[in-house]
Amino acid sequence: MIINARFITSLAKFDINFASNFSEVAFLGRSNVGKSSLINSLCKQKNLAKSSSTPGKTQLINFFEVLCQKDEDKFNIHFVDLPGFGYAKVSKNLKEEWNVYLDEFLRLRTSIKLFIHLIDSRHTDLEIDKGLNDYLKGFLRPDQKILKVFTKCDKLNQSEKAKLRNNFKDAILISNLNKFGLDKLENEIINQVLGL
Repeated sequence: MIINARFITSLAKFDINFASNFSEVAFLGRSNVGKSSLINSLCKQKNLAKSSSTPGKTQLINFFEVLCQKDEDKFNIHFVDLPGFGYAKVSKNLKEEWNVYLDEFLRLRTSIKLFIHLIDSRHTDLEIDKGLNDYLKGFLRPDQKILKVFTKCDKLNQSEKAKLRNNFKDAILISNLNKFGLDKLENEIINQVLGL
């Protein structure tokens, strides 16, 4: 389980001098899918990661040190909150720069063990999400894994949830609003990081 967390630093791009001794979990998804809110919910802190009603508010790569416990063992990992892709209101040049920097970061950051791909549970077939999945699979190493997490599932009825589970067997459904699925996701993150 997650015991505590604190913000460490923000980077604009991959920095070889900012090495990590910890395994890292990268949170990716469209703008406004709920990345920052999910990090806050998992870490049980309201304002750890800054969430905003303005899509694309996260413009830097934000690092959080997270203290976890599994049985009697305590250990640290990093959560990495990445800028949302999609409709962030930024200039075209800045957007292209982001894409280059993010691509470099995701490919070169060898300490990332788990990519958490957040998808709005009401919009599961968007090209932008399929594209991200294909993109990550294009350079995924044997020690890395992609985990699909469907957010805002409180907006679905029971039959819609059943259909979603049927279509995506390994997916985890969550809701920050009513804390649904957060314990399952927390366990999955810790097991993946520990290679269980």
